[in-house]
Amino acid sequence: MLSLEQELKSNTYPGRGIVLGKSPNGRYAVIAYFIMGRSVNSRNRVFVEDGEGIRTQAFDPSKMEDPSLIIYAPVRVLGNRTIVTNGDQTDTVYEGLSRRLTFEQSLQSRQFEPDAPNYTPRISGILEVEGGNCSYAMSILKSNHGEPSSCVRNIFSYETPLSGEGHFIHTYMHDASPLPSFQGEPKSVGVWDHMEDFTQMLWSSLNEENKVSLFVRYIDIFDGSYRTILRNKNQ
Repeated sequence: MLSLEQELKSNTYPGRGIVLGKSPNGRYAVIAYFIMGRSVNSRNRVFVEDGEGIRTQAFDPSKMEDPSLIIYAPVRVLGNRTIVTNGDQTDTVYEGLSRRLTFEQSLQSRQFEPDAPNYTPRISGILEVEGGNCSYAMSILKSNHGEPSSCVRNIFSYETPLSGEGHFIHTYMHDASPLPSFQGEPKSVGVWDHMEDFTQMLWSSLNEENKVSLFVRYIDIFDGSYRTILRNKNQ
């Protein structure tokens, strides 16, 4: 397993990232999602709670330029399943599951974002808690080496995950122009028992200039109760 702390500290711009996993003590399903930004429009955001999920919101509405790709619900909950994504495909998955489609089937109607020349990947995750255990899946929809006529769809499923292990997927390999899409499988990383310490590690490891917001949730896999921590650079 890789050190999530070192992965974040060594990359000034991973973009948006999802971590799903299971705590070392085997009690909690772990979810983390962060957003970063290079433009004024991207940085002008905060996470706010919205029912059992969260949504992005303009910190200063007067500075909002284009909300189309930056205002959305990153996290929604449907029964014992938690959906987390980097765009409005959260709603696509939620509605698909409501119609008894699978996670993969729900995403068939979506592609990468239309933000040439980056063509930002759409990353998504779903975590299910049931019977004292958890399972999760992750997806990335990306252009084929920056070619917008070709979409690559990867789905990664993790049944009965190992205690202490999480998987980390993010939108960009590193900062560049244009931004290169994530490559390979989600990274195997360690997750922690103590939620506050894990949150602080994530927040302090993200690049200070580019980080915007962080969501962390620990779900008790035995009774389904959960705790949430939000961090916003804009206060």
